[in-house]
Amino acid sequence: MRDIGVELNNQPQGEWDGDENCPFYGSLRLRGQIIEGTIAKVGMQKSIIVEREHTRYMQKFERYEKRTRRYAAHLPSCIGEVNVGDSVRIMECRPLSKTVTFCVIETEASE
Repeated sequence: MRDIGVELNNQPQGEWDGDENCPFYGSLRLRGQIIEGTIAKVGMQKSIIVEREHTRYMQKFERYEKRTRRYAAHLPSCIGEVNVGDSVRIMECRPLSKTVTFCVIETEASE
């Protein structure tokens, strides 16, 4: 397994299926920002949708509003099985498709 340059709490435990777009066993390089969020959708092949919520202050109304940002992320085969609601960390990489520019590096099962 290759060092990706980021400290991880949970190392990937699954089998590698020869996917070149794997940061741990393949040749995909990671750079840029690291984002934490929850999985919103798992329907695609080797990709997931990750949601991150944050609050923004509205000065005119003196209140906070909730904002949601959705990221499409590549799911390497060595990460293993994930479900909707699990907490994940994703990291930026080169564009893998039209919308996918992030890759999952770590996952935590929801309790």
